[in-house]
Amino acid sequence: MEKTRRPARVYALLALGLLSISISPILIKYSTDAPALSVAAWRTIFAFLFLLPFSVRSAIPQLRSLDRTGILLTVIAGVFLGAHFTFWIESLYYTSVASAATLVSLSPLFLAILGFVLLGERLRRLSVFAIFVAVGGAIIIGLGDTSAGSPQANPLLGNALAFVAAFLVSLYLLIGRAVRKRLSWLPYVFGMYTVVMIVIVGAALIGGAPLLGLSTKTYVLCALMGLIPQIIGHGSFNYAVKYFDASFLGLLTLFEPVAGSVYAFILFSEIPLPLSAVGLITVLVGLVLGIMAQRS
Repeated sequence: MEKTRRPARVYALLALGLLSISISPILIKYSTDAPALSVAAWRTIFAFLFLLPFSVRSAIPQLRSLDRTGILLTVIAGVFLGAHFTFWIESLYYTSVASAATLVSLSPLFLAILGFVLLGERLRRLSVFAIFVAVGGAIIIGLGDTSAGSPQANPLLGNALAFVAAFLVSLYLLIGRAVRKRLSWLPYVFGMYTVVMIVIVGAALIGGAPLLGLSTKTYVLCALMGLIPQIIGHGSFNYAVKYFDASFLGLLTLFEPVAGSVYAFILFSEIPLPLSAVGLITVLVGLVLGIMAQRS
């Protein structure tokens, strides 16, 4: 695969993106007094509104000049990301932060397979080993979370929704790597987030989820979700996907259950069990190995 020169800022943006994405399940947990589709819809509406003033002059003209293939790929990426947000947010209404974040972080396995089959992205042995170590740690976190008898509403349904969300985000990252070679960051993100908004708002209207009359707290939390996890978090990954293999970015997302467990402990008193603590350490070891493989 042809290598793209990586500017120094991409590493700082990735670190910022990881911290921003990791706070998403916490903000969602605070929003569970509103329907999941309502939260997902307003999250994407706010993200669209935040980007709109910056996109009128530069992003929209670039999108208009894009060929049919580029437009189609951008739309498909937006559909997959919109579906990912819907399944991901819904999962947190039924299972714990640790379980949901763990299962959605199985995306590196999907990315490694799909990236090899569809994009010809070959992985070093150390990268493959790092993925299995990190995913193994994520599974241990999930086992530790469920072994104590979960107090959640419907952990089986929530875990299934998070698993589907992992597959959807893998497809979105792979398509994003192809589109980012055609478009600069802002046009791609604005175009894709516009599609995401249309998909989720449409789903909310069809599903009868209310968009008006929600609490002020819910609107504020949705605005924070649109700004921090979506624009800063996913936006950072959309910038970096031009410079890194999708499988490596998927590996980095395994930091989410680690950070999510820490946030959940601080804010919700969700104390990690000993088995979960072993899983957290294992994930961190896998991340270190993955970074070493990428640098080599």
